[in-house]
Amino acid sequence: MESSALNVLGTALQTCSLDPLTGFYRDGCCHTGAEDRGTHVVCAKVSAEFLAFTRSRGNDLSTPIPHFRFPGLKPGDCWCLCALRWREAYEAGCAPPVMLAATHALALQYIPLEALMAHALSETN
Repeated sequence: MESSALNVLGTALQTCSLDPLTGFYRDGCCHTGAEDRGTHVVCAKVSAEFLAFTRSRGNDLSTPIPHFRFPGLKPGDCWCLCALRWREAYEAGCAPPVMLAATHALALQYIPLEALMAHALSETN
């Protein structure tokens, strides 16, 4: 896991969510490393539409899985999403909004910055 990771804006990676506690490493940030095969680097505020979309693709993010320290998500929760799942939702027209400062720079290998910026949350959301 990187300790000095950058976000998509080129500045220090910010915290995505501590409640629920997110991140592949459950550290609140969208850090990534060799173990993170899903590349959980996009910090998004999930919506009901996105949760239904990802469930339809075989990844139910609403149901808790305690042994993976996964609480189950509800609309409005912030979570580190897999870059390819976010891009798939974007292409389907249902991408959730993104916290740019908390989205790891590695996301740019999968998603154009313009797409992320078009779905950026304002600082007050």
